[in-house]
Amino acid sequence: MKLYSYIVTHDTGFSPNPFWGSCTLANCKPGIRRTAEVGDWIVGLSRKVRGNRIVFAMNVEEILDYKHYYHDKRFSKKIPDFTKEKVICKSGDNIYKPLPNGGFKQLRSMHSIGEQENPMTKTHDLGGLNVLVGKKFRYFGASGPKLPPRLECLKVGRAHKNRFSRETITEFFQFISSYPQGVTAHPTNWPAGDSSWHQVHE
Repeated sequence: MKLYSYIVTHDTGFSPNPFWGSCTLANCKPGIRRTAEVGDWIVGLSRKVRGNRIVFAMNVEEILDYKHYYHDKRFSKKIPDFTKEKVICKSGDNIYKPLPNGGFKQLRSMHSIGEQENPMTKTHDLGGLNVLVGKKFRYFGASGPKLPPRLECLKVGRAHKNRFSRETITEFFQFISSYPQGVTAHPTNWPAGDSSWHQVHE
């Protein structure tokens, strides 16, 4: 079992996507998504200017490829729907529709350029190969707790860390377990006046 830490540069509810009953990491951080295994934990921190607070922490319970993620009915609500006004419906991360030739179409999303695909983000996302799924997660968004002094080693730069001692991992579990599971606050970059982020979804 490993613990990964990284900086959530853009906390919009897209990557990670903590809505509709599970926390998913389907875009960005390809290095983590290629190597993480079931049972590992992922912790995302805010940028240094925001104090490196915890944005989210999730246990990897399932790993899917993009084809199965897209077609799995459990995650159909994570396909962005821009016909609806609620921001939560537009922030979905299930954005790669399988094509008959084996490729994928990038849907309109936070990674596209309007209706057009963004080749840069598409290549970067698909390079991660996998989608990480967890139902055991804490998502704090803009209201994340500070790391206690004993866990400041989780702070990281532009890449990610995953080489932590067993003692550090144990300390992390003890710390994060004191917080309730699920979504407790809106993403850092979330439109004022939209409350769809805290609605209960089955």
